[in-house]
Order: sequence, then C-alpha cells, then structure tokens
Amino acid sequence: MDTRLVLVTGGAGMIGSAVVGRLLRESGYRVRVSDHRAPPSWMQERCEIHTGDLRDPAAAANAAAGCSHVIHLAAIVGGIANFHKLPHTLTEVNNALSAAVVRAAVQARCRRYVYVSSSMVFERASEFPTSEEHLAQCPAPQSAYGFSKLAGEVYARAAHEQHGLPFTICRPFNAYGPGELPDPDEPGIAHAVPDLIAKSLTHQRPLQIFGSGRQTRTLTHVDDIADGIVTAMASPQAENEDFNISASEELSVAEIAARIWAACGNDDAELDFEHLPSFAVDVQRRWPSVDKARRLLGWEAGTRLDDGLAQTVAWLRERAPRPAPARTN
Repeated sequence: MDTRLVLVTGGAGMIGSAVVGRLLRESGYRVRVSDHRAPPSWMQERCEIHTGDLRDPAAAANAAAGCSHVIHLAAIVGGIANFHKLPHTLTEVNNALSAAVVRAAVQARCRRYVYVSSSMVFERASEFPTSEEHLAQCPAPQSAYGFSKLAGEVYARAAHEQHGLPFTICRPFNAYGPGELPDPDEPGIAHAVPDLIAKSLTHQRPLQIFGSGRQTRTLTHVDDIADGIVTAMASPQAENEDFNISASEELSVAEIAARIWAACGNDDAELDFEHLPSFAVDVQRRWPSVDKARRLLGWEAGTRLDDGLAQTVAWLRERAPRPAPARTN
C-alpha cells in the first residue's frame, strides 16, 4: 500500500475536480482519479487515471488497489428535476457504486474510506440548525436520490462494523461554484445556482424560480467543500465520524435569486419572479449545524457568498452561448 495514494472516484466532476486540486496542493499526496468522463488535461498530467465502470467489483478493486485512502464521490447527481426524472436509475446506479467501491476499499485495506454523502439525507429534518445527531431521529428520505445517499452511509458503517474499515462521512450542503453548466432545455436538471445564473445573464423577466421562493438553502462554495473533505480525510478525529460540510448562512431561494440577479449586473428594481410549479419533493428548509466540524476538525467554510457568486458568474459568462452574428448584405 502506498500510504499517500488517494483514489478519488468521480474526480472529473465539479466537487471531484476541486477535491483533486486540493489534494495536489497538499504536500506528499499522490492522486488516482476514476471517472467515466475524460479528465481535464491538468488532471491527466498530474494524476494516475483509471477508467472502468466502478459498478463492476473487479473494476472497483483495480481502481482502489494499493491506495491508502478512497474518497468516493461517483454518483448520479443533479438538481431537483433529476431526482424525479430518474428515480430508479439513481437508486440502481448509486447503490451499485457504493457496494462495489466499499468492498474495494475493504479489500485494499485502506486507512480511510471517505464517503461523500448529501444534505438530502436530511430531506425530512425537523431540527434546525440540523446536527449530525439528528439523523437518528430524522425520517428516511422520500426521494430516491436522498435514499441512495443514505444507503451509501449505511454501506460505510456496515463495512466498519463487519470488516473494521475506517470511514468518514461528509455531507456537502448546496454546492456551487465553477464547474457545473446548466441545462438550457430542462431547468432543474442542474443545480439551482447555474440555472439561475444562466437565466439572469439573459435578463429573463420575470425570473423563473421553482415554488414559492420561501424554501431555504445554505450555499457552500465548492472549494470550501473540497477543503472540508480533505481535512476530514486526514484528521484522526474524523475517523468513524460524520460531518456536515457547509457554510452557515441560511437564505431563501428568493434571496439567493436576488443575489445572483445582482451578481450578473442586473438592476434590482427590474427583478420580479414567475413561480413555476414545484416538485413532489422540494425541501422547504435546509440549514445545517456546523459546530461538529468546527469543534473536531477546526474547519469552517471561508468563502463569502457574494465573492463566490461573482466567481461563478464570471466562469459561466465565459461559457454562455454567444448570439449568432447579425447577417449583412
């Protein structure tokens, strides 16, 4: 076993790329990336690249072979529409990934298996701010996605109980930042922030949001999430523990939309909303407690929301479709 070789599954995704970058900035780590997508050139130049379907136990074992740590991010994710469009696919794929990757971590005798879960395990929370301990009283998620992420946590704990696999569970809340493009043809497939930025960049009026806008979220910059995950992976205090990896500011969807509208350079006076019908599962309140991460890890999110939104707007603005040039005779 290479005591500093870290496997990052899903490493070419938005959070995965940030985690890989964070690991490479830490002295001494070597990184192996496993993803069905082609990694960017900087990742190919600086990391080992594994290709294969991680649902296949043999492929997962090959990916984890020789690794001291596994950070498991590979999953089908997306915005609220994705949860309702692909419920069986989400359940089938995410559970198969968790089963194979956990077994591979056991076989490789990894020093730490880090499972990146989701705030959606707290889909039906009744305690706010929501502590990690509330999971024991929180009803199981109704969405297939939330249930699949909770199942991944069960796999990690079960492997520890039966095989002694050291684990850490990290639950990001409302990740945003450079790296995720909206789906222009189907709002809600991507997460809310890129959807709202794309609409605001085109000065959509009225600005379309799902539901009443009173639902709350806690936006957390992807670089903060990556830092929290790597900090937890390396911390002895995080062994066999779970953490909310999140910022601490609770905002309504309408407030978030207004911040994004302004970040795109639009006039506040021109903002009005069109309220689209919401979905069967649309969490009305999401506000985590971050005390445990602060207490045990000495970690907290450090990116100011307005700064993070400005960075994300600039990234998406560069990639926004350009209007066709006017035809001249």
